[in-house]
Amino acid sequence: MTKYKLLYTFIAVTALLISLSACAKTQVEVHSKGEISGGRVDKTELIPLRDFFKNPVASAFSISPDGSKVAWKAPWKERMNIFVKDLTSEKVTRITASTARNISGYYWIGNEHIIYSQDTGGDENFHIYSAPIDGSGSIDLTPFEKTRTGLIDDLENDNDHVLITMNKRDPHFFDVFKLNVITGDLELVAENPGNIIAWMTDNIGKLRIAIASQGGKNIILYRKNIQDKFTPLKTLDFRTTFSPLFFDFDNKKIYVTTNIGRDKDAIYLYNPANDKLEHLIFEHPDVDAETLIRSKKRKVITGAGYYSDKPHYVFFDDEREEIQNDLESKLPGYSVVVTGVSKDETKMIVRTYSDRSLGAGYIYDVPSKKLDKIADVSPWFNEPKMAKTKPITFTSRDGLTLHGYISLPVGLPPVNLPLVLNPHGGPWARNYWGFNPETQFLNNRGIAVLQVNYRGSTGYGKEFWKKGFKQWGLTMQDDLTDAVKWAIDQGIADPKKVAIYGASYGGYATLAGLTFTPDLYACGIDYVGPSNLFTLMNSLPPYWEMERDRFYTMVGDPIRDKKMLTKVSPVFHVDKITAPLFVAQGANDPRVKKAESDQIVDALRKHGVSVEYMVKDNEGHGFANQENKFEFYEAMEKFLNKHLLQ
Repeated sequence: MTKYKLLYTFIAVTALLISLSACAKTQVEVHSKGEISGGRVDKTELIPLRDFFKNPVASAFSISPDGSKVAWKAPWKERMNIFVKDLTSEKVTRITASTARNISGYYWIGNEHIIYSQDTGGDENFHIYSAPIDGSGSIDLTPFEKTRTGLIDDLENDNDHVLITMNKRDPHFFDVFKLNVITGDLELVAENPGNIIAWMTDNIGKLRIAIASQGGKNIILYRKNIQDKFTPLKTLDFRTTFSPLFFDFDNKKIYVTTNIGRDKDAIYLYNPANDKLEHLIFEHPDVDAETLIRSKKRKVITGAGYYSDKPHYVFFDDEREEIQNDLESKLPGYSVVVTGVSKDETKMIVRTYSDRSLGAGYIYDVPSKKLDKIADVSPWFNEPKMAKTKPITFTSRDGLTLHGYISLPVGLPPVNLPLVLNPHGGPWARNYWGFNPETQFLNNRGIAVLQVNYRGSTGYGKEFWKKGFKQWGLTMQDDLTDAVKWAIDQGIADPKKVAIYGASYGGYATLAGLTFTPDLYACGIDYVGPSNLFTLMNSLPPYWEMERDRFYTMVGDPIRDKKMLTKVSPVFHVDKITAPLFVAQGANDPRVKKAESDQIVDALRKHGVSVEYMVKDNEGHGFANQENKFEFYEAMEKFLNKHLLQ
């Protein structure tokens, strides 16, 4: 069972979902530009649009602590709800009845209760609900208006309580409470002095670490016992990573990821008693170390994980490596991930993934090595008809090595194809290899899809990340332009049929692409993207306020960098935009307010530019409800048919 011991009470700036041609190192077959002209596949091969975006049959599989039951999310009345299966009787019980919105994350609390989170209309004010597994009904444990909650620790040895954060007292920061999942009683555990952005417990659920943010620095606070006051261990510039993962098995030392004295994040065992990184556990020369795997029962660190082109694991423990090898032999052709484990570690939840399938969930019995399927996630997809996603590498105009992915239509030569450039959100995030419904949909319509981890993306070390500071619309945008030019020079993309589509920061990049390189794109689709960097930063959610200094360092200071922010905010340069634009926005978006889309749409319409505008009143930072997703992608298909494929 996965435990979330460290909770960032803000959506970390480094994960904000605001989501050339050169010597290419790629597996893509190259043809001359004029050999064959690409286009849509034959209509008999078209997969219905809604197949790509409808709710899965099942997802988010988990196992109870005693291993006697499994749970998953599945559709009920077009919303994702929670179901529980008793492995002895095989009885399946739906334990929630949400009809307004999908249920978000959920967690087992003992063997008889599940808690889950849900917001209202995409406002991201998540409440915590409790549902007994007998299906007798769920209750809202935090029924407070304009309040956001999060889980710190599920207290695996306490069947009645969890530790949560909540900004009920002040919307700007989060206090820690012990919450009774049966009665809803709350007990204050720690009051936030006003600068704490993260809390962490030890292995027995005691609050031992806090991270404060002050003036662009992180202060790591620690206490040996809960009776003690928190005292500073380290004060670090925010560019220096020091992220506690969990305590060692004696609850004295801490496993951390850090880039202190290095470029790439590595995993160390840190001793707070002497402030020393005592033992290097894992490092990778090219990318950040991301994951540490442990057996809590055997008290062994079993492996580590990193993400380069695809996810990879390195095992330090023969028993865990044997399990992985057995699973991979039983499930060839897929990435295989253990996502949950019973408390006695005899039963595991296993997920498969690939670039052509959303995979399935399984139960693995460790002693017998028996593997049983729970359910396929989306069984209607025929894998041979799905496109492959291939890693690529190219060099930017200023000599920076960039990584990305290209997905090409099945059955068509990769020559002179219509292309959609799909910049990721964040921007302090990255693209990953795997099944992407948007990509597969576009590929099925005969359109190639290009994704690039431009400078500023995470996972490639501190220096690569820092190269994106104050580069919105500048060198970050140049990397996207260079990616398109690479695809054209490889003969893959038709230079007259290139579109740009992105969400959050990717939506900004769409607007910037149409503004600053208007001749490159035939059209663009902006999904919840900011258009004015001044109003974006003036309307941050209150719980991001402590991160304002970091925004100013990473994006720009509205006063000191006024000239630069004006230069790169598309809303001030609408006279340069000539290509058709489609904009989609959730009315309740707390990150990129509706005003960001309103102002660019209004300005463009005044200049006579064709703009289609979709607003959903019950959505936030992206559309979650199935019917809204259908409407959005159906509008996207019509838009691309008219402006890209004609």
